[in-house]
Amino acid sequence: MDDVSALAAEHLTLAKKNPHGISAYLFLHDGPLRQSVIALRSGSSLEEHNTPPAASIHVLQGRVRLTEGTADQDIGTGQIQRIPQLRHGVLALEDSVFLLTAVTGTDTE
Repeated sequence: MDDVSALAAEHLTLAKKNPHGISAYLFLHDGPLRQSVIALRSGSSLEEHNTPPAASIHVLQGRVRLTEGTADQDIGTGQIQRIPQLRHGVLALEDSVFLLTAVTGTDTE
């Protein structure tokens, strides 16, 4: 069992020390299910990338912007957002930590 609060604190500390302002840790890998804690220092970002078949962001601390073309969406502490099936990026509007849940495949694929 993992303590997500402890992981969040640890990785935010690491992100603040990292020149790129990011720290990520995949803590659950079960078949197609992946859960990761990702910490971003304010102003840091995850560059645009593709979405797996299903994914969500749950912000544990801070505020991030899900960037997807012209439909940017801000997500704050305690909020959960489904990630649409579009190329997207994530920008930290302040020091932030989020839980990324992704399903990388399904039985029908």
